[in-house]
Amino acid sequence: MSKKPLPDFLAREHDERDPSPWLALWLDQSTPLPDAVKTAWLADSSSASRQFLLPFLRPLARTFIILIQVCKVFVPRNWSHSGLLHNVLVWGLKRFVSPEANWLILRHFHLGSQVLGFIGRNSPAPVGTTPLEPADIEALRDHLFLKHDLNLFNFVIRLGEALRAQGLELRKPEHLDLTMLRDPGLRLEDMPHGRLNFLDLQSAIELFTPLYQLLLTDNDFWRAANSLQLDETVGIYCATLLAAPEHLVLVNNKHPLVPLSTLRAGHRLVVHGLSTEMLHALLMRFQAAQAEGGVVHTTSGDATAE
Repeated sequence: MSKKPLPDFLAREHDERDPSPWLALWLDQSTPLPDAVKTAWLADSSSASRQFLLPFLRPLARTFIILIQVCKVFVPRNWSHSGLLHNVLVWGLKRFVSPEANWLILRHFHLGSQVLGFIGRNSPAPVGTTPLEPADIEALRDHLFLKHDLNLFNFVIRLGEALRAQGLELRKPEHLDLTMLRDPGLRLEDMPHGRLNFLDLQSAIELFTPLYQLLLTDNDFWRAANSLQLDETVGIYCATLLAAPEHLVLVNNKHPLVPLSTLRAGHRLVVHGLSTEMLHALLMRFQAAQAEGGVVHTTSGDATAE
């Protein structure tokens, strides 16, 4: 398979009279992302699909969310077709979604599982997790999108119950266990590269959100949309364990105690994916510091090894 060419913002020379905003974001180091992830993210974000298609798809998708909500008033509350939903999602991902977007979607399951594993293992009341680690798009057929949301809520509930039962609070452990963190090993070149694989991540999510609402119960859809607000919760857990509260600035999916409208679920899902990537990258930095010095301590939020 031929090597994928560089995205335009990296291939063309910098022109000071017409600087590329995408190049500026790629060179900026204020957010912790590996170069490969940042390149894929910005290549997807700067695509023609996102620039020209997304502005039309987003209002249409939100209109469908409203119409489907009205229609579901007249169907049984437990009406659900999760198997059909996941089959359609896999079909759409394989045939129409860009390689970068598919790669980032698959990575998200792995990274989210590792972040929860980090919290569960370093809690003063350890909690087990149920990792979701799809090797390819086909593996998503096993209801993985639905399981992802269920895992998150179940983890928060199990952690809260374990801490309350023992009268404990989450705190920085004497020694951090970072052994669960690793690169997922997924390769961008293994993603579908057909002629129709052009749809960017945000457009794909906007299209899939009404489908998610249509083929799941209202309760499942509402829970999925509001699971995004647990980004702050997971961020607080990690910041507490790392004693690095300033890193919460990277998480901004709104307050978990204030449910938001499902109309913006598509955009917030993209923010959720990026927040997970940055949180995982931050944890990997702590892991690297630990490997160099043996133990990671945090002083004013900085990782140091001794």
